[in-house]
Amino acid sequence: MSGKLKIITTEDGSHSLYNEELKETYHSFHGALKESVHVFMLYGIDSWLMENPTKKPLRIFEVGFGTGLNAWLTLIWAEQNQIPVLYHTIEPFPLSEEIYSQLNYGDLDDGFFHYKPYLQKLHKMEWDKGAIVSEYFNMKKEKTSLEEVTLYPSDVVFFDAFAPSKQPELWEKPLLQKVFDSMNPGGIFTTYCAQGQLKRDLKEIGLEVESLPGPPGKKEMTRGWKK
Repeated sequence: MSGKLKIITTEDGSHSLYNEELKETYHSFHGALKESVHVFMLYGIDSWLMENPTKKPLRIFEVGFGTGLNAWLTLIWAEQNQIPVLYHTIEPFPLSEEIYSQLNYGDLDDGFFHYKPYLQKLHKMEWDKGAIVSEYFNMKKEKTSLEEVTLYPSDVVFFDAFAPSKQPELWEKPLLQKVFDSMNPGGIFTTYCAQGQLKRDLKEIGLEVESLPGPPGKKEMTRGWKK
């Protein structure tokens, strides 16, 4: 489901993509950057760090590399906190250079400017191989599906697939179980999705599920803990 992609500007000024085939955006219209910071940084890795202040390195698995925004923000987080991150991400339909070279994330804030070159570096990395991207950030990205990927143990899962209404196969219980089985004890599963069926499925596979305040424009999001 690659579809035809168009760059759009969301309400916080940050870019996202609109997939014309799916009629779906890669991020919230209300702010791509704010959504990623809220769902994956604040309620993902910041929450993990509060519970594990001395545990290093942090292992992250992301479903949906997409624009690279989550990975890029995590790289910034790792460098600023000086915490090593091992980042594993999958993307069956990588973006073309024509698209990713136009993304404006590095221009949005003075604090991001130093890290601007890393966004394209993440996209230009060779697929299916791990690499050292910066002093505190190692990444392996794979051009594959959640069904096919071999998972490593993870502390935090960024579940950032398209919505269940658009790609329901990615949200089915057997795949959620696969992800759960790979998570370390104390691990966090975080997603923008607040669907009731998802919450029920996450509880059934063994996660302690929380409904949390959503990012701008969204009432709720979901987080699960593996105890």
